[in-house]
Amino acid sequence: MGGQHPSADDPAGREEGRQPGARAEEAAERHAPVLLERCTAVLSPALQHPGAVSVDLTLGMGGHAAELLRRHPGLRLVGMDRDPQALELAGHRLHEFGDRVSLVHSVSDRFADALDDLGLETVDAVFLDLGVSSLQLDEDDRGFSYARDTPLDMRMDPTTGPTAADVLNTYSHSELTRLLRTWGEEKFAPRIASAVVREREREPFRNSARLVDLVRANVPAATRRTGGNPAKRTFQALRIAVNDELGVVERTLPAAFERLAPDGRLAVLTFHSLEDRITKNVLRQLSSSSAPPDLPFVPAGSGPRAELLTRGGEQADEVELAENPRAASARLRAVRRLPEQDRASSSGRAATRNPRQRDTPGTTPRQTSQLEPDHGTTDGRTP
Repeated sequence: MGGQHPSADDPAGREEGRQPGARAEEAAERHAPVLLERCTAVLSPALQHPGAVSVDLTLGMGGHAAELLRRHPGLRLVGMDRDPQALELAGHRLHEFGDRVSLVHSVSDRFADALDDLGLETVDAVFLDLGVSSLQLDEDDRGFSYARDTPLDMRMDPTTGPTAADVLNTYSHSELTRLLRTWGEEKFAPRIASAVVREREREPFRNSARLVDLVRANVPAATRRTGGNPAKRTFQALRIAVNDELGVVERTLPAAFERLAPDGRLAVLTFHSLEDRITKNVLRQLSSSSAPPDLPFVPAGSGPRAELLTRGGEQADEVELAENPRAASARLRAVRRLPEQDRASSSGRAATRNPRQRDTPGTTPRQTSQLEPDHGTTDGRTP
């Protein structure tokens, strides 16, 4: 593989010396890529020409990337992830594609430096699969799940930065309240924050079970009986804070669009309402005119820069949901970068079209309204 590689040591602690095929099979078995067919169909029209380059900024275990590489024999793929364990497994999964793949260990908002290092000024497609990954959820020592008693870590890159336990044990009451209210949309944030401050004086927080019990004891009984585990909002808020997830998304999306070649495509999978709201707003702004709405014409250069390829957030169908319940909260949004001549000739306020136009024949997107009231707050993949 080209580019930067994960360490040759196995960060997951599994036995060394296993054949790449066995490790590839392990990665494939542990990861079911969400909305795989639709994501591939949205990106593929930009990847038909020789020398096409696609960037997967949240590579995970490489499911979406492997499908694109199989369908486009001339494609070069840059795969980036902040999680060295995921990157190591993805490397084995993508081993068969040889030097068509470059792997980079980095946070997605630093991708411009990686492209510069690889000598890539523009790319033809960018894909992001946001939120926590199946690997992170399923590994007990990563601390993302409230369903098991695990260390309160929650770092997507376990080699750097403060853990969730550090946040719980050092943030002030006001900081904890703001965190829980803003990123977990937790109605009982002040009560939970007070309990955390009080309990950490007795003993610092280290493991998840104690936090789960604390949250359950500090929400009303009616809340405990409905809506699943009452700790899910607290865990989401901590995870977002530890990894600066929303800040990364806000910085990444506009920068990723700027590196697209004309007719290039940007596709984003989201898994909770906070990151989906950011994605929707960024893509809507890119696909809208910058001219004042009361002008009778669109001045040159002020037309939309992108064309929406999805209407609302597209969801998984019933067949996929039956096979992979973690896809329930997924939403796919995508745009195409308009060539300059298309922008100059555009007379509308936004680039709207049939979502099936220019996509792979035979693909039918599942459409929802622009605002999805059933999306919910918490990441549907979090057990």
